[in-house]
Amino acid sequence: MTTFPFSRRDLLAAGLAGGALMASSRVLAVPALGSQRLLVVFLRGAYDAANIVVPVSSDFYYAARPTIAIARPDPANPKAALPLDGDWGLHPALAESLYPLWQKRQLAFVPFAGTDDMSRSHFETQDTIELGQPLAGSRDYRSGFLGRLAGTLGATGCHPIAFSNQVPIAFHSASLQVPNLAVNIVTKPSFDARQQKLIEAMYATPTAQALAPQVAVTQGFSVREEAYGALQDEMVKASRGAVNARGFEAQARRIAALMQDRFNLAFLDVGGWDTHTNQGAADGALANRIGDLGRGLAAFAQASGPQWTDTTVIVISEFGRTFRENGDKGTDHGHGSTYWVLGGGVRGGRMVGPQVRLSADTLNQQRDLPVLTDYRALLGGIFARLYGLGPQQVSAVFPGMQPVDLGLV
Repeated sequence: MTTFPFSRRDLLAAGLAGGALMASSRVLAVPALGSQRLLVVFLRGAYDAANIVVPVSSDFYYAARPTIAIARPDPANPKAALPLDGDWGLHPALAESLYPLWQKRQLAFVPFAGTDDMSRSHFETQDTIELGQPLAGSRDYRSGFLGRLAGTLGATGCHPIAFSNQVPIAFHSASLQVPNLAVNIVTKPSFDARQQKLIEAMYATPTAQALAPQVAVTQGFSVREEAYGALQDEMVKASRGAVNARGFEAQARRIAALMQDRFNLAFLDVGGWDTHTNQGAADGALANRIGDLGRGLAAFAQASGPQWTDTTVIVISEFGRTFRENGDKGTDHGHGSTYWVLGGGVRGGRMVGPQVRLSADTLNQQRDLPVLTDYRALLGGIFARLYGLGPQQVSAVFPGMQPVDLGLV
């Protein structure tokens, strides 16, 4: 990796931390984006899947959650779950955002999904998922599963980006540099034109050895300016001249704008899902958070326009939460979760994958949702279908894991 004579704090201030400064020319001069677009959304903090995709046919669910359960579907009750099938319902906060996508069969849920990591540690399990490596053996933090996917797809048709403050572990790679851009706060880059020229001049030496960092610095500034311009233009149009960068819905629209013709493999993380206390039911903290997320994802779908047909969004989290509510009217760290797959080409309107009727005896360690679909098998199957990957290519992304084709795409 090239070393630069200014600090990481300087790079963070300029929005160039991670791979943005050293972005390669393939990000700038895009010959033709591959038709498939993939966005992976990571809900950091472990969202309570059982109160979002609700097991409405389970009496045990209502006994286990006396104060935070979501009511069974009832057309006369606006706070009741929305019917998905005979066994499952959807949180009412998603009635106007994601439920229409379910009805259009563009959204599917995979319950009992997750990893075999039983640490119940946010940090360790997030690392486990982003690395995508077998639990046995040492971890290679230089290699995340999206980094390996990008490397497998190659530079011709794959143009990755992380919509985060730093390049996430999922995009770590020894062979490619992934640009990152935080979309939660859009401000003018902190380096003015004079400062930019000074930094570029540091590398403007005639030696061949210095040519690569010189080009990387120049292109890094160009990527940043292009992205900033695209975000500003989109914000003005969406707000009819009133720039407002707050709220996940606005962020999602910016992401869709950047994935129109610049990037086709992206990662976004959304935090704030650790609901140990006062979680709420149809109203409250979790309802507000999931409502914001739903509106953002619906806005992303709408802003994608015709490209929504070739776009797939996968929503994951490090683990689920305890099936029983705790004494503080919240939920604690659990195990199994529910993953979401949505997109214009998704075969949705279905609950997908193996399931079990919920009872005290079928819970993992009598406390959590069990994991019946390994996330690596699930994602590997989706990647194989989206990109036409063979068994060896999928194995390069998820070593030691056999992909499972659930017919989602």
